[in-house]
Amino acid sequence: MDSSAQGLHRVLDPEGAARQVDAWRGRIERLAADTRIMGERLQTLRVTAADPDGLVEVTVDAGGALAGLQFSQRIQRVPPRVLADTVMATAQAAKAQLAARSQQVVEETMGTDSPAARAVAARIAEQLRVPPDDTGQDGRQSDRPGDRRGW
Repeated sequence: MDSSAQGLHRVLDPEGAARQVDAWRGRIERLAADTRIMGERLQTLRVTAADPDGLVEVTVDAGGALAGLQFSQRIQRVPPRVLADTVMATAQAAKAQLAARSQQVVEETMGTDSPAARAVAARIAEQLRVPPDDTGQDGRQSDRPGDRRGW
């Protein structure tokens, strides 16, 4: 039987077609379940980060919005501008941690090969993008001259 006849035979094979449809349905159902689980886990994420000097603790919710802010007694010894900068840097660090945790959830639930997982991860990364400033990846301020921690 030549290749065109084999292809025609496969098209006319109702049992084979039914198996193929069942396999597709199974993959779609698994994808839908994985997507639902991923969404539920992402919605419940919260990350708390503290600055290295122990002034503030910031909690962000699943969308990166500020969900909590705690100050230590040490804030009384720092100028307001330093406190404001510390809150902002710590919030950015929390958002960066949230982005990493979100990426981990996507990989655990959807895998790394899925185009849908890559699209979700890209959207999360864009939403939680930390604007560039003079902080490192961990949100700590630099030790260069003029550093805001020099109080």
